[in-house]
Amino acid sequence: MMIVGIIALCAVLAILAFFVPGLSRRPERGTQRTLGLGSRAGGKAPGVLGRIFSKPFRSSSKAVGRSGSAGRRSRGRMPF
Repeated sequence: MMIVGIIALCAVLAILAFFVPGLSRRPERGTQRTLGLGSRAGGKAPGVLGRIFSKPFRSSSKAVGRSGSAGRRSRGRMPF
């Protein structure tokens, strides 16, 4: 369920970044901040479990950043 939510969020951020690049940064940063909290909370588990629990949040945060930047980059390439 979380995977579907992250994919949907990335799609919404990419569309928002394409149509309204200036207003897309705030939701992107908020999402990354929220995922960062999950990553830090998961990282407090001892040893290997900390890395295992925090990894999904880190990779999701990277995906959110990539989708937002891809939307803004493709908007910049448009001829109009």
